Amino acid sequence: MRTSNPVLTNTTFEQGHTFGPGASMTLQGAVNKTMILLFLLVVSAAWVWAKVIQPVPIFESLEGEGARTISSVGPLIMIGMMGGLISGFVTIFKKDWSAVTAPVYAVCQGLFLGGVSAIYEMQYHGIVFQAVALTTGTLFCLLMAYKSGIIKVTQNFRLGIVAATGAICLVYLVNWIMSFFGGSIHAIYSNGIFGIGFSLVVVGVAALSLVLDFDFIEQGASHGAPKYMEWYSAFGLMVTLIWLYLEILRLLSKLRSRD
Repeated sequence: MRTSNPVLTNTTFEQGHTFGPGASMTLQGAVNKTMILLFLLVVSAAWVWAKVIQPVPIFESLEGEGARTISSVGPLIMIGMMGGLISGFVTIFKKDWSAVTAPVYAVCQGLFLGGVSAIYEMQYHGIVFQAVALTTGTLFCLLMAYKSGIIKVTQNFRLGIVAATGAICLVYLVNWIMSFFGGSIHAIYSNGIFGIGFSLVVVGVAALSLVLDFDFIEQGASHGAPKYMEWYSAFGLMVTLIWLYLEILRLLSKLRSRD
């Protein structure tokens, strides 16, 4: 088994067997845990969203109010980003803690996504609804395509998505390193043809990574992985979903900025 998701590696479920006997994970259990994590993420995101997107008095400057609101919610975004990073790494290295760390990750990512989404919404009205709808639609369409056998997870399919994901990560890593020297790969963030094309490719790769995650979780359930791996599998799927949502949000913002 192999997936492009760095959380769900080809040794994830094999490592799970080293923690001793006990109840085995099930596919339905992983689905239930995913729903719990999504609920936690949405609740925390909605809380931050409400702090940013709020009615502005008719005689008050919208620009000034927006600046103050974003400034006040900035610490929550940073807490969410750092908390998500720390809890994510803890979950990866201590899989048997995932029943606790995965919900913490979901709450932290909700804080981060709620703030980021609200900022995008203030710039482009309606963009968040579009991004959520596209992410949800993509998830269910690909799940149906996988379950019906329309998309088959072959070895070449796996290798292609893994290679594409690695290339995307390399581009982002190079851009991050360049930022320390005052530079960047500006074209990938522009709203030109290249920038939009790059985002389309990234969205496509992120979407197809969901198929690999579905297959990986199903294989883990069939191999009798430990019960706590339901939480870890749900965590891994959340990582891909969050990546897909952010990339769709970025793509939509590029398209809207061309209007």
